[in-house]
Amino acid sequence: MFDQILFAIALVFMIAGFVKGVIGMALPTIVIGLLATSMSTAHAIALVIVPAILTNIWQTFNGPYLADIVRRLWPLLLFTCFGIWTGTGFLSGPYAPYGTILLGILLVVYSVIALARAQFHVPKGQETWIGIACGYTSGLIAAATGVQAIPTMPYLQALGLERDEFIQALGVFFTTSTVAMFFNLLHSGLMTWDIALPSALGLVTAFIGMYLGQLLRQRLPAETFRRCFLFSMIALGAYLAIDKIVKLHLL
Repeated sequence: MFDQILFAIALVFMIAGFVKGVIGMALPTIVIGLLATSMSTAHAIALVIVPAILTNIWQTFNGPYLADIVRRLWPLLLFTCFGIWTGTGFLSGPYAPYGTILLGILLVVYSVIALARAQFHVPKGQETWIGIACGYTSGLIAAATGVQAIPTMPYLQALGLERDEFIQALGVFFTTSTVAMFFNLLHSGLMTWDIALPSALGLVTAFIGMYLGQLLRQRLPAETFRRCFLFSMIALGAYLAIDKIVKLHLL
């Protein structure tokens, strides 16, 4: 049974790494979403947190814009940490089962927004307070579900960053938020030696998947794969939310 669990975890990380290799993001989202079908959301987040930090660190320093990004986005980054730390205990408290429902809803919302290619614009002079609001909201959501993309992703898109600067900004944000989440997990007692082996195995298979995904990206239109991935996330999110609602007898 243990070997079967390890194999399943390794396969999930490879799939998530493959998608990240093709479209450049979504590793934690896929890992948490898929593993949450067979384990608690908290356990899934604990497994993915170290691989997510390491892959995001590479993305953070892969570009020349780091200083400008930190100077511009520090309110977003700071209040994301505040939001995450304010939500300490969400994963292990009495409302923890509802985190899976929220995770499912967020996967659907995020995918629909991405499919619609919704365009947002941050009014000049209001970037700071909107960044603070988005950061704190994203932090609270991340504390409960491990998903950090909403509403920060639309906010970053609304800033009009250049493509390479936007990719690096995502790396900076996700590194900051995942490190903050790591301390939440430590505080909640969820980071134990029991997850060391599956997490390390996941890291290795994620990098293998990323390599294979990068090879495919050179041959397959990224937009085609992106749309298939987003439709899959809608189906997965709906399943997670509805399944947990039924189990909690909320219908």
